[in-house]
Amino acid sequence: MAMNVIGLIGWIAVWVGLLYVLIVFLSQGFIFLFVLPLCYCVYRALIQLRYFPLAFRMVQVLRTYPWQVLPGVRRGLDEHPEAEDGGIWIEIPNPAGQAKGIPLVFVKHHRAYWWMRRIGGPRTKPELKAELEPLWFAGDPRFLGVVAAPAKGGNAPRRLHFLYQPSAFSKTATRRQWEDASPADLERARLAGALLLSTVQRSQ
Repeated sequence: MAMNVIGLIGWIAVWVGLLYVLIVFLSQGFIFLFVLPLCYCVYRALIQLRYFPLAFRMVQVLRTYPWQVLPGVRRGLDEHPEAEDGGIWIEIPNPAGQAKGIPLVFVKHHRAYWWMRRIGGPRTKPELKAELEPLWFAGDPRFLGVVAAPAKGGNAPRRLHFLYQPSAFSKTATRRQWEDASPADLERARLAGALLLSTVQRSQ
């Protein structure tokens, strides 16, 4: 969060600085040289702003669920047959105790490139894959959660990324993983930020 705030302030400062140089020191004939840098600064600032809602969602999850350290988690770049959406996935153990894990998909690819390189496929370097061992997870994979890679030494999480099931936030998404969730599970997920759970509670 601190780095994101610094980045946001930095890109705004660069934009203001470029504009100041253009207005005070240069003539209008130099405007075309500044159009692309100014637009890029706006783009980068908007990218930084997009992170704040995700950061607040991660805070909600981490206030509700403890961290788990999960070795040997299945993951892949191809589509998972049990996933609610297509894309990169990580399979988390089912908290209901069933043997079959639950895939969480990187629905939004913002800041997901680092993860995509390490989840990888057969050609991914072993040292890159090893950076996700063991995986840190906080949440309930039936609804939402935060995944993280281990820091050096493995005693802390880093590279936090918010993941969720589309059905936890949308009325129209197919709900595949909610059947074995208790009312307490649903309430806990709601406290962590999931929406539309009251409908499921009434149906149970």
